[in-house]
Amino acid sequence: MEPVTLITGGSTGIGAATARALLKHGHRVAVTGRDAAKLAAFAASAAAGERLLTITGDTSDERDVAAAVRRVVDTWGRLDNVIANAGFSLPGNLETHAPADMRTMVLTNVLGPALLVRETLAHLRESKGRIVIIGSVAGVRNTPGNLYSVTKWAVHALAENTRLLVGQDGVGVTVVAPGVVDTPFWDQRGGTPDAQPVLTPEHIADTIAFALNQPAGVDINHITLRPTGQLG
Repeated sequence: MEPVTLITGGSTGIGAATARALLKHGHRVAVTGRDAAKLAAFAASAAAGERLLTITGDTSDERDVAAAVRRVVDTWGRLDNVIANAGFSLPGNLETHAPADMRTMVLTNVLGPALLVRETLAHLRESKGRIVIIGSVAGVRNTPGNLYSVTKWAVHALAENTRLLVGQDGVGVTVVAPGVVDTPFWDQRGGTPDAQPVLTPEHIADTIAFALNQPAGVDINHITLRPTGQLG
């Protein structure tokens, strides 16, 4: 039976690369995103037919998250994997962020994954499925005034708390914590840092697929990966 995987923030970057990789691995894949046009463009480029489902919604809105999960299960009858990928960063630091932008980032980066876990646990317990949360190297090291880093420390903690909650039920939980990845994530920050080695979205997608494809009884909990030469 084809595994069913739900990815938040799946229209571009790591989410889109992961969707493509999992489709090649034989998954049925649902991706969510706020921008219907980007989702439509991704669906057209993926050309996966009925094996790809695109769902417009806000990952920080509990109604949208619940509706997305319900649509996946109603469409395919099961849910085997969820990947909490949606997130963003802000230019500047804690001193310069607008409070409204700070609120949006915290809700998207922290509440969003928590809502996804909450809404999917019953289905994942049934399927003995897996959860992947996209963290960051910023979630294992601090830099001055970096609120994005604070949100990633929080989701790393969410993953461990979730593992303790559902590990005995056969549900796997993995944090994938990348270093610098060349994705649209950097668009608001003026592009990837000059002379900085970078990973590609496909590198992260392959790592996520590796975590999902472990045999029953094997639970990889944390993978940190950097491009060779990234020191921080």
